[in-house]
Amino acid sequence: MSDDHSESASAAAGGLSSHHEGGKETVLGSDIQAKIGQHLRAMYDDVVRQGVPDRFMDLLSKLDKADPTSGEGGGRK
Repeated sequence: MSDDHSESASAAAGGLSSHHEGGKETVLGSDIQAKIGQHLRAMYDDVVRQGVPDRFMDLLSKLDKADPTSGEGGGRK
């Protein structure tokens, strides 16, 4: 990766700014960051509310039974 890309990744990870080609820097205001946070929380809450489908729970149960190292008490909670 070039230095320009690693700087962009570092800035994006910090959440405040990102470098663009041409040397210009874009800074996200706290109001925009808050709005993004609200949307991400809403999406996450929606996914959590959906729960795990029964077919996935059945598959996990079968995997636990088939795994000889899972033992009692070592399964999922």
